[in-house]
Amino acid sequence: MTKKLAVILALAFLVFLAGCQPKASPEERLKEYIGHWNKEEFSEMYSTYLNQGTKEAYASEDFVERQQKLYADLAIENIEVTYTKPSKDENWDTEKPADFPVQVKMDTMAGPIEFEKNMTLLYETAEDKEDWFIEWDPSFIFEQLATGDEVRVSATRAKRGEILDRNEQPIAINGTGYNVGVVPENFKDASAKEELATVLGVSVASIDEKLNQSWVQENQFVPISKVAKDNTQLLEKVKAVPGATYQETAMREYPYGEALGHLSGYIGPMTAEKLEELKDQGYTSTDLIGRRGLEQTLEERLRGKNGLKILIKKQGDTGEELTIAETPAKDGETVVLTIDAELQKSTYEAMEGEAGTSAAVNPKTGETLVLVSSPAYNPNEYMLGISEDRFKELSEDPLNPLFNRFGAAYAPGSTIKPVTAAIGMEAGTLDPSVGLQIDGETWQKDGSWGDYRVTRLHPEAPNPVNLNTALVYSDNIYFARQALEMGNQAFVSGLQRFGFGEEIPFALELQSSQISNEGTIGSQGQLADTSFGQGQMLTNILHLASMYEPFLTDGTMYKPLLFIDEEKSQVWKEGLLSAENAKVLRTGMRNVVVDGYAQSANSKTVKIAGKTGTAELKGAIGEEGQENGFFVAYDSESPDFILAMMIESIEENGGSDYVAGFATKVFENYKAE
Repeated sequence: MTKKLAVILALAFLVFLAGCQPKASPEERLKEYIGHWNKEEFSEMYSTYLNQGTKEAYASEDFVERQQKLYADLAIENIEVTYTKPSKDENWDTEKPADFPVQVKMDTMAGPIEFEKNMTLLYETAEDKEDWFIEWDPSFIFEQLATGDEVRVSATRAKRGEILDRNEQPIAINGTGYNVGVVPENFKDASAKEELATVLGVSVASIDEKLNQSWVQENQFVPISKVAKDNTQLLEKVKAVPGATYQETAMREYPYGEALGHLSGYIGPMTAEKLEELKDQGYTSTDLIGRRGLEQTLEERLRGKNGLKILIKKQGDTGEELTIAETPAKDGETVVLTIDAELQKSTYEAMEGEAGTSAAVNPKTGETLVLVSSPAYNPNEYMLGISEDRFKELSEDPLNPLFNRFGAAYAPGSTIKPVTAAIGMEAGTLDPSVGLQIDGETWQKDGSWGDYRVTRLHPEAPNPVNLNTALVYSDNIYFARQALEMGNQAFVSGLQRFGFGEEIPFALELQSSQISNEGTIGSQGQLADTSFGQGQMLTNILHLASMYEPFLTDGTMYKPLLFIDEEKSQVWKEGLLSAENAKVLRTGMRNVVVDGYAQSANSKTVKIAGKTGTAELKGAIGEEGQENGFFVAYDSESPDFILAMMIESIEENGGSDYVAGFATKVFENYKAE
C-alpha cells in the first residue's frame, strides 16, 4: 500500500468516526435548550430539541401554544431555569440516558413558583440527525401538572377597608342593604311588573331581562335592584307591590347619610373609561371604586388586594385540586378620622338644610372635628346607581346639594376682624385701649376715594371707639383706619403669616385662602375693604376656624389634621401674637356675644365667644347683592373646639346673628351630652 493511499484511508476512517459521534455533549444540548426556555422560545424548543417519543405524545399545540397561553394568562415573568453540572467530567455513553437536575423559578400573578426535577436526554436519530434530545412532559411546566390536568386561577376578594370617626363610629363600612326582587311564580301580574319598575326607577324590559336569565327557577328569588338600608320609604313602596319582596345582602353602608356625604363620598361601579385608566393596577370590570370624597381620596388604602391561587385540577373523578401558588387576600386598611361624627351630625342638623358650610377644629391639637357641606347628597343612594330622575332633581335643586362647599373659599366678612386686630397689635400700630373718634355712617380718607366710602352698620357705637367697642359693634371704619395705619406691607405680611396665599396643609384638597386675586393690595380702598373681609379676600372655612386658634393658644396655629394617627399639635404657624394680645381679643369676642349683635349666641348654658360676619356679594358699588353670614365661635369656659359656620343668602333672615343662632344649637347640644 502506498503512503498516499494510507493517508486517504485514514482520513476516510476519521470522517466515518465523526459521523458516528454526537455533535454536542448532552450537557451542551441541555444548556442550549435552557437558553431558549429562559427566553420563552417554545417553538424552537419543540422543533429542535424534543425527542421523537415526546413529539408523538404531545403535539405542537400541547407544548408551544399551551405554554404561551399559560405564561400570558398567569402573568408569568422572570423565568429562571438552571441545571446542576456534573460533579466531574463525564464520558457520556450514547446507549444510556443522560440525567440532569433542573431548577425552575418563575414569578406569577399569584406569587413565585419554584421546583427541581430531573431532565433526561436520549441519544437518538431524528430527521436524519443523530444527537441528544430532551424527554419532556407537562411536569416541566409545573411540577404537579400531568397530561389531562387543568390549570385555573381562583380569586379571593379582599374586604374594602372601613372609615371610622375618632370614637370608632362607622362612617363608611361593610354593612348590609337589601336586594329587591321577586319569586317568578308569585309575580305573574303585568301591572305589578310596571308598578315595580316605577318604584325602582328601572324599565320593564330590564326586569324581564333579569327574569329571563338561564339560571332562573319559578320558585327561586330573583334580585332586580339593590336598596340601601336607610331608604325605608322605598322599601315600604316595594312591599306594596304584589309579589315583590327584598332580602338582606352585604353592601357598603354610610350610616350618617347626608351629614357626612361630601366628606365620606361613595363607591360605585367601575366604568369602562376608568378600567382602561387603571387596567395595570389589578382592577376588573366587576370592581367597585371610590368615586367621591374620602372613598376616592383613600382608594389605595381602602381597596385592599385580592388574593389569588393558581390551582391544578387533576384528571379523574376525584377532581382533586392542588394549589401551586397563592397570594392571600389583603384586606383594605381601616382608616380612623379625627372627625367626631356625632358633632358633625349635630352641626349638619343645626344648619336646617340651609346652603352653607361648617368646620370645627380642636384648638389644642389642630384635629378637624367637623367638615360639613349643606345641603348634601346621601351616599347610600348614589352608591347604588342613582336614577336619571333623581340625579336631575338633585342637580336642578337651587340649593345645589351636589356642590362641596367646604372645599371652596368665600369672602369672610367681619370674621376676619380679630385677625386684622392681631396683625395691628403685633405691628405696634394698634393700641387696643386707644379710641378713635368716628362720626357718621360712612367714611373715606381725605375725600380722595371717589364714590367709594367705608360704611358702618352701627353708627350708634359710642365714641371714642376702641378695639373692644369696634368688635362689639363690628365697626368697619375702625378696622379700615387701623389697616391704613399699619400700611399695605405690614398688613399683607401679617395675613401671609396667618396662611393666606399658600396651600392649606390638609389631607383633602381645599381652595387656598387669598388676600386678593393677585395676592397683593393695589389701593387704599382695597386695603380698607380687605381689613373687614371684603374686596377680593377669600377664606376656606377650615382655614378660618384654624385662624382663631392663636387667640386661644397665645399665638400658635396648628396644621389641620384629618387622621387620628397623625402627630398631634403640629405647628403650622407660630408667634402670631403675644399672650397679652390674645387675652384682649378673647375678652372682646366674649363681649361680642354678651353686649353686641350676636345675641342669638348669648346662651344661658354655654358662655360662647366669637365673631359674626356678613359678606355682601355684589358686582359694583351701590348694588345690592347676596349676603353670606358667618359666625366663628368657641365655648369661652371650655374651648374644646372652634366652630366656623357660613350660611348663604341671609339677607332676608336678620343678618349674621341668624348664623349665630344655628351655631349656638351645636354648642348647647354638645354641652348637654
